[in-house]
Amino acid sequence: MIGIIDVGGGMKAIYSAGILDYCLDNEIYFDYALGVSAGSGNLGTYTARQRGRNYIFYTDYTFRKEYMSTRNFLKNGEYCNLDYPYSVLSNEGGENPLDYDILEISSTDLNVVATEAASGKPEYFNQKDMSRNDYWLFKASSTIPIVSKPFEREGKRYYDGGIADPIPVKKAFEDGCDKVVIVLSRPKNFRKYLRKSDKLSKVFLKKYPKMIEAIYNRADKYNKILEELLEGELYKNKVLVLGPSDNFGVDTLSKKKEELDKLYQMGYEDGEKIKQFIY
Repeated sequence: MIGIIDVGGGMKAIYSAGILDYCLDNEIYFDYALGVSAGSGNLGTYTARQRGRNYIFYTDYTFRKEYMSTRNFLKNGEYCNLDYPYSVLSNEGGENPLDYDILEISSTDLNVVATEAASGKPEYFNQKDMSRNDYWLFKASSTIPIVSKPFEREGKRYYDGGIADPIPVKKAFEDGCDKVVIVLSRPKNFRKYLRKSDKLSKVFLKKYPKMIEAIYNRADKYNKILEELLEGELYKNKVLVLGPSDNFGVDTLSKKKEELDKLYQMGYEDGEKIKQFIY
């Protein structure tokens, strides 16, 4: 079984959108997909075989005030309104609906990780946990602390899956994968660090001490797993790690059309490397 992991990264994840479009153009269909944060939405579109759909979300819809804006923050207390991309646009009757009929019968098994707020631990879900017009997994996995309110579901609250399990390669192999493609949103030589915004979690997430702990540990966890993968200490010859050579200044909440296009095109070109790995 061959799998793909998309680690997300907000707007930087348009790099993965390019890779996934290359895969669809070349009929490369993974058996297993595991999405983290924005990577969950990317892989949802890929699983539904909707070539080009992710690109529009990054280069059009994210520029709309209904999605990301100061207006949202002043009105609802959150900068990113994830209901807009994953409900308003994606539901039947929306501007760009997810093809749920294809998603259900797709040969790709879609999985998603989110971080449970009270425990600070990862929880993994399958596409079967979603239903038509209720694409809540993408919201749960993509909810960035402070930028968005926690996503609530059945008495639990969730945040970005990349906090608890930034590169969930262990989960992919536990689920039966023999080979895995891992798509990063930053160059492979980039190492995460504790950011000023991370430190603000102590102020804004007081109710979730385990969540704060997970945020403080995220960088070290990401760096350790990535280094072990690149040095061949983990799953030697069984993983292909792809990452952009340049982010062109694109960060998590960027709205730079020209730079986003460059990152998408780089991803599309890097998709060629997957052929050599899986065949």
